[in-house]
Amino acid sequence: MSILQEAKDHFVASHQHPINQGLHHVTNFLALSAIVLLFINPKISLIFLVISQISAWGGHAVFEKNHPAFFKYPGVTILASFSWSFERWFGLRRLLMKGDRTPV
Repeated sequence: MSILQEAKDHFVASHQHPINQGLHHVTNFLALSAIVLLFINPKISLIFLVISQISAWGGHAVFEKNHPAFFKYPGVTILASFSWSFERWFGLRRLLMKGDRTPV
């Protein structure tokens, strides 16, 4: 099992509450927006990053009652988080499961 898949499995296990999942989708959207805004307005970009982290960590503290996956898998968790959101935003999970219903 690759480190990315291991981190992604841990990420999914750490994000079971629907509200926390929603907060993390908002977090990922804000983080992507912050990257774009970095070149347009760095101050807004920084504000978006701060709000995104408050949202993510708040979801763990209030709804999951656990620590963010970032503490176990620093760095690669960001990739796992974006991968998780993209699968849901664009329906990639359904495409990968088409046929035998086993995720690739």
